[in-house]
Amino acid sequence: MILTRKIQLLIDTKDSQVLHQAREQLYNWQRICFRAANMIMSHQFVQEQVKDFFYLTEEIKLKIADHKKDENGILISSRQNTTYRLLSNHFKGQIPTNILSNLNNTLITNFNKEKDSYWRGEKSLRNYKRNIPLPFGAEVLCGLAHTADNKDFSFRLFQIPFRTYLGRDRSDKKIMLERIRTGKLKMRASHLQLDNGKVFLLAAIEVEKEQHALDPKIIAESSLSIEHPVIVKIGSLEHSIGNKEEFLHRRLAIQAAIHRVKKAVPYNRGGHGKKRKMKSLEDYQHLEKRYVEQKLHLYSRMLIDFCVKHKAATLILVNQQEKEEIAKDDQFLLKNWSYYSLKEKITYKAEKAGIQLIIE
Repeated sequence: MILTRKIQLLIDTKDSQVLHQAREQLYNWQRICFRAANMIMSHQFVQEQVKDFFYLTEEIKLKIADHKKDENGILISSRQNTTYRLLSNHFKGQIPTNILSNLNNTLITNFNKEKDSYWRGEKSLRNYKRNIPLPFGAEVLCGLAHTADNKDFSFRLFQIPFRTYLGRDRSDKKIMLERIRTGKLKMRASHLQLDNGKVFLLAAIEVEKEQHALDPKIIAESSLSIEHPVIVKIGSLEHSIGNKEEFLHRRLAIQAAIHRVKKAVPYNRGGHGKKRKMKSLEDYQHLEKRYVEQKLHLYSRMLIDFCVKHKAATLILVNQQEKEEIAKDDQFLLKNWSYYSLKEKITYKAEKAGIQLIIE
């Protein structure tokens, strides 16, 4: 399975001119990716809709296929290659072709997965924003090695020197990077993300699923609620993970602090436009986000560990879809209880542990 790790990067140079050029180049590539992504989706959508252009003359053969392989085809190449050639004609020489190729492949895969939902009216066509991450193939990341202080790693990507900034790494990022360096793990197509002047590597890493002695006859039933974030039952055994006071009250306290800080913003010391005035408010908003993410990771990990401990091979989230529908109409639940995020974390942790997840 594929896991993603977000790792902060620094451009590894002391030359201010080289640093400035590298940053300008990255942001220029991001602007191109933003334009290219929306072009790909627009052209793929039009190609899919051509067969409905009934008002065209009968002489036009409305079949979206390569004319070399199908006599009724109207394309000069495959559908996937048409959008790549479009990007190549517009941006060749301005951006590495590896980025264009991976962007094209990723977006077409997403389009094909979602196109049935487009026709049923359940989804709208994806619209990409200016902060789109830059996709690249793992083969262009070269020279992964330890830095001189042995705390971080350095490498080159499109001839730009980078080094990681792991800080006080409490996760498995350093371990995974070391295993990639020694060849024990493989890195797949990943992304560079530019966020408020910082550069992050969204590393997609292929790992093997954990091997546990699970019993297919044992089924765990779990319920997500606001009173107890997670309740899990295995036979007559019932276990609660977290409680309302421990999760919700702390979150509401942070929100109350955010509300007080908002009122005080106009009276804060300025000096750099609104940046300094808004700093305290942004700090509290990030505090709430970090708190929720940490709690949801903890709850999902405790749930999967409980299932593994009791050898449950199947985990059922009971009445989950019904609860999500109810939450859409309840502003308090929608704002304060992150059903989707918790479900997402349970899903990938269950897959990693080899547990089958069923959502009712």
